[in-house]
Amino acid sequence: MRRAGAGAIHEVGRVVPRSGRTLLPAGKLPADLLARLLAGIPARDPRVLVGPAVGEDAAVLAMGETCLVLTLDPITFATDEIGYYAVTVNANDVAVRGAEPRWFGVTLLLPEGKADADAAEALFAQVVAACEEIGVTLVGGHTEVTAGLDRPIAIGVMVGEAPADRVVRTAGARVGDAVILTKGIAIEGTALLAREFAPRLRARGYGEAFLARARGYLRDPGIGVLRDARVAVAAAPVTAMHDPTEGGLATGLHELAAAAGVGLRIKATSIPVLSEAAALCKEFGLDPLGTIASGALLVTCPEAAVADLVQALQGAGILAGRIGQVLPAEEGVTLVTPAGARPLPVFTRDEIARVFESGTE
Repeated sequence: MRRAGAGAIHEVGRVVPRSGRTLLPAGKLPADLLARLLAGIPARDPRVLVGPAVGEDAAVLAMGETCLVLTLDPITFATDEIGYYAVTVNANDVAVRGAEPRWFGVTLLLPEGKADADAAEALFAQVVAACEEIGVTLVGGHTEVTAGLDRPIAIGVMVGEAPADRVVRTAGARVGDAVILTKGIAIEGTALLAREFAPRLRARGYGEAFLARARGYLRDPGIGVLRDARVAVAAAPVTAMHDPTEGGLATGLHELAAAAGVGLRIKATSIPVLSEAAALCKEFGLDPLGTIASGALLVTCPEAAVADLVQALQGAGILAGRIGQVLPAEEGVTLVTPAGARPLPVFTRDEIARVFESGTE
């Protein structure tokens, strides 16, 4: 992560320039700021069925009986296997619309003074292999060696297709629905910590077998939710799906609630925190609820469909279970713990960003 320049002073979680203005921390824009920015975008084309909105993972464009689903996501934390990350996380955002990813474009920015032909070839190979793995066609993009970067950056665009009557929205969650979570947390955070901070972890006594398992979270249980989403929409009348990423599961739940205009009641003890994730979050002093969570899928469905949905996911070898319920908006977003109920924490930036600020050595 970049650090502030000489004209600024540091406070916990933010950077304050000497002028007194508060600079934004690394990570997603604050939800209230983003909502304000998006509110000013005019709706000019009636074919845009789902446009820019807080909590919505991808745009939906009406094209007759078929809808095009489009998303764009960058990879900014990882340096290892970023081609795989770029394809997979963009496919996730298309998948939660109930759509099939079809076409992918990517911009690859390589750091000046650090990139060579081998690095470029490796990135291309990762992108091509990841597209082949899920049956997506690579249709174009842009490559560049860029001044001012300290790491490679990949920015992907994924386009998919869905029948017009099968599109799923984050905003579709309804009062009375159950909230289902697949796999557990924090899958991507675990893989990132093990891959980017391996020397530090070895120095702290973590063995190679542990690090290999944690690195392996990238593919097992995996940061992709395409298969989870396919199984879910085939098994039950899904009302909403959402892909929690930066800011972790907690941010994903807040985004789902905001998009649908509902409240949530979430049971903390029902949220699976995977073993290596729990260990690494504890090691770095991170809250798993706020640690980047790609690989988990949030699904809402009517109460009557919960058993069929969970059974189908588990039958496909995907860990899944009910973690809460959708309530009226006035009930807020609540986390129920053994010590009692409290508001679900809000993470203004992903927990893992604090670790990146301290460096990888």
